[in-house]
Amino acid sequence: MLRMAAEKAMAVMKARPESWVVAADTVVSLEGSILGKPKDKDDALLMLLRLSGREHCVHTGFCIGCLDARVRIADSVVTRVTFADITEDIARAYVATGEPLDKAGAYGIQGQGAFLVKSLSGSYSNVVGLPLHEVVGSLLGFGVIGMAADADQDGEPRPVLRADL
Repeated sequence: MLRMAAEKAMAVMKARPESWVVAADTVVSLEGSILGKPKDKDDALLMLLRLSGREHCVHTGFCIGCLDARVRIADSVVTRVTFADITEDIARAYVATGEPLDKAGAYGIQGQGAFLVKSLSGSYSNVVGLPLHEVVGSLLGFGVIGMAADADQDGEPRPVLRADL
């Protein structure tokens, strides 16, 4: 996943060397086996049944860089996810929604698949596919984004992220 994130980032950075690029790649692992995106509905069903009632890990590798600034970093985040016990009928019904077909591990925690997750330890946004805390922290550290004062509904100043630095 780190290699894939770096390759995705480099492809864009070569085309736009003046731009800052963020790229990521996510995989699900269960007892040492990688569960990528399912090949078809049957594969999705098998993945979901393998995950049922078990803990697995979601790994997201991300790469941030800018060729002109001569900066490129790559890092990864791991989140432990425990699935609820699900029946084959429940798994089939979820597969029928089409949602699992383009998701690593055959589920989307940010969509209808949220009901499959009993608990998690770590970053929720990592399971969605981009570990926001780490990515935003890196972008702040490089000065790509910054904080600016803005007013809330009552006119009180509050910090907001700005990307037009």
